[in-house]
Amino acid sequence: MLRQLPRWAWFGGGLLAFIAGMINAVGFMGFRHQAITHLTGTTTLLGTALAEANVGEALHWVLAIVSFVGGAVLSGFIVQQHTLKLGRRYGVALMVESLLLFAAVPLIHNGNDGGLYLASIACGLQNAMASTYSGATFRTTHLSGMFTDLGIYIGQRLRGLAVDALRIQVCVVVTGGFLAGATAGSLIFRVLQERTLLIPAVLTGASGLIYAIYRHRQVGMH
Repeated sequence: MLRQLPRWAWFGGGLLAFIAGMINAVGFMGFRHQAITHLTGTTTLLGTALAEANVGEALHWVLAIVSFVGGAVLSGFIVQQHTLKLGRRYGVALMVESLLLFAAVPLIHNGNDGGLYLASIACGLQNAMASTYSGATFRTTHLSGMFTDLGIYIGQRLRGLAVDALRIQVCVVVTGGFLAGATAGSLIFRVLQERTLLIPAVLTGASGLIYAIYRHRQVGMH
């Protein structure tokens, strides 16, 4: 049986990856020059700070990690399920993410670490919001797993083995969306600086509202 994703899931996954790419570009080009959407580098920097006995820096990285995890906790509380399905409270989650990003903008613009923590909460919320659909993992704020899966499937293909076409398509959509968002965010940052984060804030808020309307109409048709 061929697995498929609904159109709203494809559009939403690509858009959220685009948003994450833009947020991360702001993080790298901003005053701290740090990743916001994932924790691999953050954890490494925490280890470095601990090795150097730099209490202030270690505390910052701990707070960044706790913020991201806190966002995932918030997602679990709001959405309640880990499977991607129409009818979940994604609209509420997206609008909460939007509010967090709006609140983060003036703080980041003024060089306040609190803005980075709010943005990290938003990204943890987004990444946890939709984990799987029909066995296909949707992670929109980091790409290591996506590129790993692409490599695995290329290797399997070279061996003449059957590959998971749906998973490949998900990887391409998410990596492409993230790259496009990072590119756009970097270009816009030259003009708007940290206020570039207002664009992801507006996009997540609008997406949440549109999803809520779409969900209401779909439910009404059944």
